[in-house]
Amino acid sequence: MEYNKEHMAKVYGDSLPISPKKAMEMCQYIRNKSLSWAKQNIQAIIEKKQAMPFTRFNRGLGHRRNIGPGRYPITTAKEMMKLLNALEANAQFKGLDTNSLVIVQSIANRAGTVWHHGRQRRRVMKRAHVELIVEEKKELKKEKKEEPKEKKSAEKKLQKKTGEKK
Repeated sequence: MEYNKEHMAKVYGDSLPISPKKAMEMCQYIRNKSLSWAKQNIQAIIEKKQAMPFTRFNRGLGHRRNIGPGRYPITTAKEMMKLLNALEANAQFKGLDTNSLVIVQSIANRAGTVWHHGRQRRRVMKRAHVELIVEEKKELKKEKKEEPKEKKSAEKKLQKKTGEKK
């Protein structure tokens, strides 16, 4: 994907202390959505008001109402919320309209493993790299939808005045 510096902003989270699998699921959940929608839904996940659907790594997961297999990945959601806030700040600094930002690219990759040492044993901690890119998009769909309604209402008014039926 080509990065257009004028209409795009990006943020990169390096070696975040989150599970790569949950990060991949969350990236898929927010991809091609507006930035405001993503922030609102991730905040609902943090508050446990809404579960996030798991589509790829869902073996043995309990089902949630209306979404199927899902969970509340709170740690991942908190880290993603930090990235989304930084992404919005980057976009504002570039002079982009924050109301029309759409997440074009969201990628999560597995990072290097870090050992936590203890007295009896050691533990491998999970880490992930996350990259988010937003693009400023103008809404053209609403303008196209409004035009046919006006034409139909004008045609109906003419038909009523002339008394013709099709």
